[in-house]
Amino acid sequence: MKTKEYVEYMVKQAVDVLDIDSPTGFTNNAADHIMAEYKKLGFKPKLTTKGGVIVDLGGKNSEDAILVEAHMDTLGGMVCKIKDNGNLELTPLGGFSPNNGEAENCRIYTRDGKIYEGTFQLNDASVHVNDDYKTTAREFKSMEVVVDEEVSSADDTKKLGIMIGDIVAFEPRTRVTKSGYIKSRFLDDKLSVGILLGQAKYLADNKITPERRLFHHITVYEEVGHGACGTVPNGVTEILSVDMGCIGDGLDCKETQVSICAKDSAGPYNYDVVSNLIKTAKDNNIDFAVDVYPHYGSDADAALNAGYDVRHGLIGAGVYASHGYERSHKKGVENTFKLLINYIK
Repeated sequence: MKTKEYVEYMVKQAVDVLDIDSPTGFTNNAADHIMAEYKKLGFKPKLTTKGGVIVDLGGKNSEDAILVEAHMDTLGGMVCKIKDNGNLELTPLGGFSPNNGEAENCRIYTRDGKIYEGTFQLNDASVHVNDDYKTTAREFKSMEVVVDEEVSSADDTKKLGIMIGDIVAFEPRTRVTKSGYIKSRFLDDKLSVGILLGQAKYLADNKITPERRLFHHITVYEEVGHGACGTVPNGVTEILSVDMGCIGDGLDCKETQVSICAKDSAGPYNYDVVSNLIKTAKDNNIDFAVDVYPHYGSDADAALNAGYDVRHGLIGAGVYASHGYERSHKKGVENTFKLLINYIK
């Protein structure tokens, strides 16, 4: 199977989606873009009530269908206080850590459609002034968004139209290196969105009708735990979540591999699904690792928690520094893509 052109397509799609701010609860623009991409490939995506994108890619067996999921929502912030100095205190959206956001540029989206720039900084951020700069714990109470406008009071900031509840999105800083590394915030899980679009393109280009009916669901609210709690089509007996593969101490996965998760914080994944994924990888010479993730929850977990009677699995390209400035590799994208294509056979 020639995959190079599809790898480039998937990386391009991921980069394009990464360029669209979409913290949890603020995903409409990303959804519109993804809907348009599926339509270009000849499919008929539908927008769910909750704001996700679901696509029927066809298939022969509708009574044993498979639902493959990735999520478009990311970590971010929300304004919870306009401070006396005109700067903004944030509350996190999802598991965003203030340690990973210090000195990062961000955008503030107001309810009336204005966009302002700012930087997330430690309170009293100058090392030449603040005696406690090195020892201060980086917490949301000790940090603020410095708004890039001439403001010096809460009233000044409010006059701009900024208010409590406004979304704050952090710049992804996406780069693709000559050596094939992909670096960005929010590869979790926009890299997987690109991979799912690659699978859809491959099926369309080669006029393939899967043996089992295949659905894609690009979810929202995954970062807060209920992305896939609804919208499971009739006939689906298996959910496969495509999310990041974790890299760290005690884990085998590398950025160049596809990770097959055997267990996460919610418990073991379906034994038969995991076994079939491993067999598919071995039979097709796909570079993979099997790992157990101690601090992880997926859309597939959310679907089971919602009461759906389905088998479930989790795979994804290896991603270093999860929930921080993340890194993966084109080989990881390729191996994940190859596993998806061969698994549905």
